[in-house]
Amino acid sequence: MSLNVDVVYRDVDSSPALTHTIRKKFEKLCRFSDAIMHSRVVLDSPHNHKHKGKLYRASIELGVKGNPVTVSHDDASVHIAVRDAFNAAERKLKQTSDKRKDTRH
Repeated sequence: MSLNVDVVYRDVDSSPALTHTIRKKFEKLCRFSDAIMHSRVVLDSPHNHKHKGKLYRASIELGVKGNPVTVSHDDASVHIAVRDAFNAAERKLKQTSDKRKDTRH
């Protein structure tokens, strides 16, 4: 099943290259779990901290059967924030799929 990922840009300029990267990483997530029903990625710049500089936040919301998965990550680079957020989402999906497999037996 092919799902679309909703990419939302808040206070960040939209980028076709970044959207393409997000779609590729989401396709990789779909290989780990077939229980994903919907997905949303929000990219924003919530911080205006004078000591840390400009930070970007990548938040991933996955509607998974049973319990939703929500992950966010902040970094100075929007690309690194997206990469780390998808890595964390992959780990969470693997944990939830392992738990589901354990409860079936």
